[in-house]
Amino acid sequence: MLVLRSSRLSDLPGVEQLAAESPVGVTSLPADRETLYRKIQASLDSLAADVSFYGEESYFFVLEDSRTGELVGVSGITASAGFNEPFYSYRNETLIHASPGLGINNRIHALSLCHDLTGNSLLTSYHVRKPLRFTAWSDLLSRGRLLFIAQWPERFAEGIVSEMVGVCRDDGSSPFWDSVGKVFFQISYQQAEYYCGVKGRKFIAELMPQHPLYVPLLDDEAQAAMGQINPSAEVSYDILTREGFEAENYIDIFDGGPTLHAATRNVRTVAQSRLARVDSGHGGGTPCLVATTRLDDFRVTVVDAEHTGAGLTLPADAMSALGLKPGDTVRFAPL
Repeated sequence: MLVLRSSRLSDLPGVEQLAAESPVGVTSLPADRETLYRKIQASLDSLAADVSFYGEESYFFVLEDSRTGELVGVSGITASAGFNEPFYSYRNETLIHASPGLGINNRIHALSLCHDLTGNSLLTSYHVRKPLRFTAWSDLLSRGRLLFIAQWPERFAEGIVSEMVGVCRDDGSSPFWDSVGKVFFQISYQQAEYYCGVKGRKFIAELMPQHPLYVPLLDDEAQAAMGQINPSAEVSYDILTREGFEAENYIDIFDGGPTLHAATRNVRTVAQSRLARVDSGHGGGTPCLVATTRLDDFRVTVVDAEHTGAGLTLPADAMSALGLKPGDTVRFAPL
């Protein structure tokens, strides 16, 4: 059975391996041991903090095979995007250029560097092993975070965003970056993503032009990449759009991938989740995501659960994997 749980420092070797496998565009999961160590420690500190209003906290989860202890996926949440520095995006805009004397009125597509999405909670670091893509387990890895948000809403913002990895060429380069960022930074897409993951986004404000970029001046390949997702992001995109996330008027500043947004209260898993008392039984029933309500030992799994009035009956192996005993309270949502 696979279980999503809060990360521990002992997970670092497994997390390192998953980070090395993840696509370049997953900025929040760099193949850097020190950065990953800090990510796990920050999650532990956040879980230990007494939070009445969200701020600099971040939470990092691992998907573990409860039989072997192997880690097969990771995901995370940042409570407030850009808490320590602005969270940059490109905003799609239409600029009007008119000459009454010539009778010409042109609408020009432009990109403006902004930090409009700063302050939203941010879903980050999603990566799952290929054999688990488009399965209930890839849903667990993403949606389990949403049950965490539903259980402790005071720790998160009223809106949630998620950046999708954009289109890359076979050699790992980005047509959007090559046409935009590389002109000003003189570094490759891979280097830019690494610096962002390890050093943060401050360097963007230092080097990126503040004036609007006129999209018709970009090459055709870069324009075609805008708002498109990388095949590696199809799983995450599918899950989040089913949850009610929509592509707003924002794209990623590195590869042009879309940024998804949703009001927290309207996210399907958050809105449909319920609390219930559990009991042990023979299993069967309806597939559900079932999560503990212990902040210091948060766990989620997918299980066929039987509804019994205000209660939920789980098979013994699920009770064991989640560390539950009869009478404990769980939060659950339909799969």
